[in-house]
Amino acid sequence: MLTAVQALVFSTALTLIMLLTGSTLRSKMWTAEGLAAGFGNREGETKAEGVAGRADRAANNMLEGMVMFIAVMVAARYEGGHAARVELGATVFFYARLVYWLVYLAGIPYLRTAVWGVSLAGIAIIGAAIL
Repeated sequence: MLTAVQALVFSTALTLIMLLTGSTLRSKMWTAEGLAAGFGNREGETKAEGVAGRADRAANNMLEGMVMFIAVMVAARYEGGHAARVELGATVFFYARLVYWLVYLAGIPYLRTAVWGVSLAGIAIIGAAIL
């Protein structure tokens, strides 16, 4: 099991990796045009499709999840939540989000939603630990 701080740091790193992956795939940074777009203002960007679109949407969803995760982590820190349950919830959140990303990239819709639900359960575990 991860410590709460490890889960927070790993989740932050995962968020950055997801954002960079989505951006790289969307703009096709491995091409000259994509590299120029990546370093430019991103005006006139086309809608990402396929795995690039899924990577982009997964990254945006992770940002939304991180807002909730950080909120309950801060609350747990200040309220002195039950440490073992906070660590369990944080660990569940991180690993569920990692799996969520991989399942989303693979394009498996129902499993993706189920894993997303598990990540929300991690947040709920942390929230319950401070009640």
